[in-house]
Amino acid sequence: MATEPENTPKSINFTPYYTQSYGSIYLGDSLQLTKFLKESSVNLILTSPPFALTRKKEYGNESAENYIEWFLPFASEFKRVLADNGSFILDLGGAYLPGHPVRSLYQYELLLRLCKEVGFFLAQEFYHYNPARLPTPAEWVTIRRIRVKDAVNVVWWLSKTANPKADNRKVLKPYSQSMQRLLKNGYEAKMRPSGHEISGKFQKDNQGAIPPNLLEIPNTESNSLYLRRCKAKGIQPHPARFPQGFAEFFIKFLTDEGDLVLDPFAGSNTTGFVAETFKRQWISFEINQDYVTGSRFRFVE
Repeated sequence: MATEPENTPKSINFTPYYTQSYGSIYLGDSLQLTKFLKESSVNLILTSPPFALTRKKEYGNESAENYIEWFLPFASEFKRVLADNGSFILDLGGAYLPGHPVRSLYQYELLLRLCKEVGFFLAQEFYHYNPARLPTPAEWVTIRRIRVKDAVNVVWWLSKTANPKADNRKVLKPYSQSMQRLLKNGYEAKMRPSGHEISGKFQKDNQGAIPPNLLEIPNTESNSLYLRRCKAKGIQPHPARFPQGFAEFFIKFLTDEGDLVLDPFAGSNTTGFVAETFKRQWISFEINQDYVTGSRFRFVE
């Protein structure tokens, strides 16, 4: 195991599994490990915990009935360590009720309790659309054909106070062709049919378009360096990795260089890898040793 880097917060007094220039990953239960972090020391918590799925998965997941009570102790610790202007990004997949083609409400019940009991603010909701997702659940989608496939996760952007740090100029999208033509040819200020008045300021070139809260990021990784290295070493890769573009969006949007990013359910450590890439300090926790061991392959040259 590597030694702890100088820029690792001094509030941590246990041994990292491995380190990089900007951060470290630790093997163990994140509920216990988070207690070692100093209050108000983390600028961004970015994570995708095990979802409340109908069927048990190999990475471990609670049922929808137990999920909220399981998660709330983590949430209290997350709020304690989050900076006043920090953000907590929680990516959650949906679930059907066992044996029935109707949805669980666990994501929404959890959100209400995170805000009303733990004390988070809902800064904004996002939706992660994965166009490459398989048509599941098969019973309702491909066999009985009475539902369409799930392709969206809800993403709650939570904050400790009502004014978390954020800058959408860091995540601008390329202008559409129609907007490029408008900037080139000009636009006549007028009232839209919806009642919105579009002024001459609309044709100002801001170097890109403000993105929507629908993030279309396919998760099509099948032959990445990480997967090839895991296979070569006989290590089981994490089966539910979120794409690097997802982590990149929120790290760029909500943090600056040198800020501290925490992923308490790190899996294959996508968050740590992206934070390292953008020169953010990072700390990752993961309870499964195979996943931690395999995650190191993301960083090997």
